[in-house]
Amino acid sequence: MDKLELKELYDRFRDPATIKALAYEIDKEAQNLKESINIMEVCGGHTHTIMKYGLKQLLPKSINFIHGPGCPVCIMPKERIDHAYILSMQDDVILATLGDMIKVPGSRGSLQDARSLGADVRFVYSPLDIIKIAKENPDKKVIFFAIGFETTTPMSAALLQHTIDRGIKNILFHINHVTVPEVMKELIDSRDIHIDSYNNKIDAFIGPSHVSVIAGAKIYQPFPTKYNRPVVVSGFEPVDVMEGVLMLIKQFNQNRCELEIQYKRSVTIEGNTNAQKLIDKFFTKRELFKWRGLGNIPYSALRLKDEYKEYDAEEIYADILPIEEIEDHKLCICGDILRGIATPNECQVFGTACKPSSPLGSCMVSSEGACSAYYKYGSIIS
Repeated sequence: MDKLELKELYDRFRDPATIKALAYEIDKEAQNLKESINIMEVCGGHTHTIMKYGLKQLLPKSINFIHGPGCPVCIMPKERIDHAYILSMQDDVILATLGDMIKVPGSRGSLQDARSLGADVRFVYSPLDIIKIAKENPDKKVIFFAIGFETTTPMSAALLQHTIDRGIKNILFHINHVTVPEVMKELIDSRDIHIDSYNNKIDAFIGPSHVSVIAGAKIYQPFPTKYNRPVVVSGFEPVDVMEGVLMLIKQFNQNRCELEIQYKRSVTIEGNTNAQKLIDKFFTKRELFKWRGLGNIPYSALRLKDEYKEYDAEEIYADILPIEEIEDHKLCICGDILRGIATPNECQVFGTACKPSSPLGSCMVSSEGACSAYYKYGSIIS
């Protein structure tokens, strides 16, 4: 497919006429609702689409979006970021990571700050780039600070498989992969004082599509069956999101509560079973993992299995890595934003003391964060 054809493909899912037609259908269907509904879009990619294309303004007042915790950088607690900072400052270490992780501040500073002090911190587009770095630096330990939901976990597993197969001895892993269903459950039924989810009314979910490509839409089945919350797995284009909203409204009007897939061009019920087998080979669930602003959530993250502890940076450097929990900035309400009980413009430091050039919280640092979306597209959502 050439570039012109690819552009035409994307344009179909961003076509203003199609978006307006869907908005009309949503408005017509919403007139039959018995009460307003709150839809949580779990993923930050959906949040940015909603803000960028002004979808919120196209919907009737009876439909409300709640922004969820679906940004792997946003939910990383300061103590885990401190781990990355401390590891990067070791003389024999090259620390590599993905995405916006370099800019997120911990209690000691960000990885960007560490690099300015002489640490060898590298941004990689693919974990497999680390093999080249390790070969070029045989006298260094190359530590991959792995982050992400189910979407990026197979890449970390593939890197470990390559590392073992090629007999590479200087690659280590600091695993911070988290899983989506557990935090969704926590937001619905937790009574933890740090989460306070009983103040949060979630009527339905737009499920993240990239996660579902790997894990399969089956991971959301408990929500309609056990928690009475319908889920529609939607793509990230504006037409996808609008169609997903329409599908949810129809469920409410038809007294249905089901798991549906809007993003059928990529998502199946079972997902990528080969990727799942690779993940299961190397990883197991942690008993607890702290989500920034959300508290400790049981079995919501992964770690390396014990038989691979020789590759585990947390094991090898345990004596220098702190375990104490660190509180966020007192003025930052990222925790409330991540659990859907506040919006960025309710924060008293949003856009003033806290902005992309000087972020106080993780929701502003990450390009997928809700605060970043509100700041970037403020002219649209105001």
